[in-house]
Amino acid sequence: MTIKSANREINKLTVNVEVEKEVFEAGISKAYLKNRKYIAVPGFRKGKAPRKMIENLYGAQVFHADAVEEIFPDVFKEAVIDQGWKPVGQPSVTDMNVREDKSLELTIEVELYPEIELGQYKGVEAPKAAVAVSDEEVEAELDRKANEVARVVTVERPAQDGDTVVIDYVGLKEGVAFEGGSAEGYELRLGSHSFIPGFEEQLVGVCAGEQKELNISFPEDYHAKELAGAPVVFQVKVHEIKETQVPAKDDELAKDVSEFDTIEELRADLRKQIEARKEEEAKRSYETALMEKISENAKLEVPASMIDDEIDNELQNFDYQLRAQGMSLEQYSKMLGGDLSGFKNSLRPSAEKQVRLRVVLNAIAEAEHIEATEEDLSAEYAQLAEQYKIDVEKIKTIVPEQDIATDLKVRKARDLVMNEAIAVAPAEKE
Repeated sequence: MTIKSANREINKLTVNVEVEKEVFEAGISKAYLKNRKYIAVPGFRKGKAPRKMIENLYGAQVFHADAVEEIFPDVFKEAVIDQGWKPVGQPSVTDMNVREDKSLELTIEVELYPEIELGQYKGVEAPKAAVAVSDEEVEAELDRKANEVARVVTVERPAQDGDTVVIDYVGLKEGVAFEGGSAEGYELRLGSHSFIPGFEEQLVGVCAGEQKELNISFPEDYHAKELAGAPVVFQVKVHEIKETQVPAKDDELAKDVSEFDTIEELRADLRKQIEARKEEEAKRSYETALMEKISENAKLEVPASMIDDEIDNELQNFDYQLRAQGMSLEQYSKMLGGDLSGFKNSLRPSAEKQVRLRVVLNAIAEAEHIEATEEDLSAEYAQLAEQYKIDVEKIKTIVPEQDIATDLKVRKARDLVMNEAIAVAPAEKE
């Protein structure tokens, strides 16, 4: 094979090659042997017609396309990979020409791993919020704990805001029940604002066993057009009134919801938990800001095929999660009011950012001569084996070492950026 020309334009490589007639002939022979059983020739059983007979009947070029498929992997390797190019995505043959001497001329196009010019990645500044925990936040968390062990008891008194009423109701518009306007044994928390305005407010003061008519108008912007702005009557029967009894925030509560003996010990622990959570959130935001900066500082163009691959990977992972919940990607897309194609397009901006950042981190790892050691690889395989409860040797057959090494180098590059970065106070909000 002879490479006649190779031209790179940004991330696209176009290679023109000449394949010897002997190589092309070998490809044609393989194509003939593979396809002859599918070709009908008068006077011959399928699979028994000679190659020349088939070519005379259907044309000399009948096996050319399949012959190119047969020889293409070796041609592509020699013309692109062995020349040091880094292809991404699927290559395509944009032109083929069989010469008079039976040699073959091919034009191949493929996207290449992007060239990159790194910008600043050491000493990058990014805002990192200072972490502080207020007494109000601690009390809110303590209130949540108390509500988790609250008791709901039936009471014999008029309903108050915050009570739960058990009711049957029927909604009537111009004396006729409308769809979706009735229920039996419904438990409604007064003050929850889960019903249209006026409904819950008119039930404050009712008693168990009472029946009441509620005169209400639906909001003008109500989603059901036939009810928007319409005056209606709800006939309500009250069966039961329940009160939520939240325990006092004292030592007994601390013993009920934690391993602590006193409420002050619980408060101190909750403060630590909130602080740790905020620290983690601040760290994530700081890291995100740093990664965005080093990505913006670099100069590169991301090939479309790399973005498409990232979208496909995201979709595959999301599809696994959905199927575990009994739903498909198509159903999820329709729930969002679109189709799968629209959902894929919505992922494109974030996928491009992810690919761009990965290329930048790979380039940093190369610039800093970062490598994944044998100890690193062994530890990573052991961690994966533990995570998925699979033997280490089995994991090695599933996840290629090269993929593990690349991920490790990217992580080390990320750590380098983080360790060299400078945290600054966030800008004051106007």
